[in-house]
Amino acid sequence: MDTQRKKSQQEQDADTPEDSDSPNWNSRSLGKNWQHQFFYVAIRLGGRRLAYFFLYFIAAYYVLCSRAARRRCAPYLKRRFPEAGFSRRLWYSYRQILSFGKVLIDRAVVGIMGPDAFHVTLYGREQLLALRDEGRGLIMMGAHVGCWQVAMSALDFMRCPVNMLMRREDGDVDRHYYEHAGIECPYRVIDPTEYLGGTLQMLGALKQGEVVCVMGDRMLGSDRSSVKVEFMGGNVDLPYSAYKIAAATGAPVVVFFTRKDGPASYSLHVADVIRVPQVKGREAQTFAPYTRRFSQALEQYCTEHPFQFFNFFDMWHT
Repeated sequence: MDTQRKKSQQEQDADTPEDSDSPNWNSRSLGKNWQHQFFYVAIRLGGRRLAYFFLYFIAAYYVLCSRAARRRCAPYLKRRFPEAGFSRRLWYSYRQILSFGKVLIDRAVVGIMGPDAFHVTLYGREQLLALRDEGRGLIMMGAHVGCWQVAMSALDFMRCPVNMLMRREDGDVDRHYYEHAGIECPYRVIDPTEYLGGTLQMLGALKQGEVVCVMGDRMLGSDRSSVKVEFMGGNVDLPYSAYKIAAATGAPVVVFFTRKDGPASYSLHVADVIRVPQVKGREAQTFAPYTRRFSQALEQYCTEHPFQFFNFFDMWHT
């Protein structure tokens, strides 16, 4: 009975967005298990198009009827469109939720129908190969934009193991694409809640010349190494642990972003390559210039693709 009650509470929590006035966030799925299953069945019956058809109506319902959903979109949209009135911001909320829903559907489509369901274009292939051949490993730093799981298929040409710093919680019912396909995870998952936030595993992978993928726009697990940098007219806390690791190993930090640029197409772009020299200090301000470069690249992305940024919490909360 207690187990059933706990599971029910987890599902309820997963369906309830957190207060946007709080800087906290969780990685549990939006929606209950049956809601996700509905879209999975739609994909199997009618592919991506049928799932999109239902999504247009469901996204409208959330925007019109869920105050919590609008509050989740508000912090970012107020920064990105400061002059927008209520009606226009309502429209922007719909576009952002619709874009996010399409990304979740696309992720499931890759697993259910195979990676050939999408065309992925990589810009910077030769540059990545040259960085790989330096033999110091590679830190691939992305953000919660576009759909990195769809674009990961474009990195097969690297021909080296990929490690992913990724957090999953109890109550997370949203499946990754490899779970839909019934295959083993194609990359090694490093849990940021482990000892030292997975730093030892990342250091070991880089020393072997492997790729380590991290997100640069959220704090994860036990990591408390953050620095304040400017982002879209305000200060936000961004993690700098990856830059410390880069300084210790000599691995370059490749800032890369994905974007959905067509109904069945994505592209992956190398936005910046950050070289962190060996430094004596370990304090936050030592790594602030490199964190600032990432925030500037991310802000440029948001300027060009405003509805493909998916941090649904108040990054600017102090």
